[in-house]
Amino acid sequence: MQQIVVFCRPGFEAEAGLELTERAAERGIYGYFEPSKGAGLLWYSLGGPETAEDLMARLPMSDLVFVRDWFVVLARVPLPESDRVGAVIEALRGLERGYPGCARLEVRLPETNADADLGRFARKWVSPLSRGLRGAGLLKADQDAAAPARLELLLTDFGQALVGYSLERNRAAFVSGIPRLRLPASAPSRSALKLEEAWKVFLPPEQALDYLGGGKKAADLGAAPGGWTWQLVRQGMTVTAVDNGPMQAELMASGQVEHVEADGYNWRPRRGLDWMVCDIVDQPRKTAQLAVDWVGGGLCRFTVFNLKLPMKKRYEEWLICRDIIARGLAEAGIGYKLMARHLYHDREEITCFIERTG
Repeated sequence: MQQIVVFCRPGFEAEAGLELTERAAERGIYGYFEPSKGAGLLWYSLGGPETAEDLMARLPMSDLVFVRDWFVVLARVPLPESDRVGAVIEALRGLERGYPGCARLEVRLPETNADADLGRFARKWVSPLSRGLRGAGLLKADQDAAAPARLELLLTDFGQALVGYSLERNRAAFVSGIPRLRLPASAPSRSALKLEEAWKVFLPPEQALDYLGGGKKAADLGAAPGGWTWQLVRQGMTVTAVDNGPMQAELMASGQVEHVEADGYNWRPRRGLDWMVCDIVDQPRKTAQLAVDWVGGGLCRFTVFNLKLPMKKRYEEWLICRDIIARGLAEAGIGYKLMARHLYHDREEITCFIERTG
């Protein structure tokens, strides 16, 4: 039986499993999931004739919200203390099925790993393991850019490794879906990282200037103290920051921000803007309808907003919000692109991006 290991935010294993199972079934692929509760990991087993490769070909990871990353499982390898490299080589040579050519190796740890010794070992092991695999002909040369896959190894402890591969065309841009972002001291709040991550996940890197450059105009609803406004200003935008609370004084001194003391749900601009962003923690269905009003009413072309999910039925709540958006924009008669993801810097919320396309 073929398996895929899935990475998600710890505590959201059930949501990721439900979503993956349903989205796969819509494409004629059936299976079941086993969560590793609280570890940010789950195993999806295919129960029919379809293979893991079929799933990867039919289901883009970008269509999933709660799945941060994944890879196809090839083998579970016991690791002896004496020759761990040899154990991995022997396991790969003994596979009954092959795998795509890989030029790189990634050694991962669970997000919840608290064993500092295991972390140090993982970092030091990459180099000798890569050399051993290349010497055995199981890993291509580093410079082979044509390799379609990456060899993956998940260390859950010193005694066992999960070995598999991920496809370049259908995996997270960041290993395990975790970008390494740095928060400058000048940022008003840590929420600034959420908007930066959203842009890195949702916007094509080669078109970032088309979305963010050129002195665009934006509104930040629920702005105080200004984490998201700060990110917009960094891109050269002029921003209307809407919030009854105070904004960071240094941010206001930039000359690019107008502070409007008002309720972000009720305020509207006199004319359309390029961007609307919203990090208001409130009822998710209310926020979904707000996005529909802005995009459907021609008040913005792009929007990033958060949906704060309830403690129970979080996946079901997302489906309701998704339907509100789809129905509302269909009634408005416009074309659009919707993407959503449970970002690394999110907690109980998910982040959505809508682009008006027509």
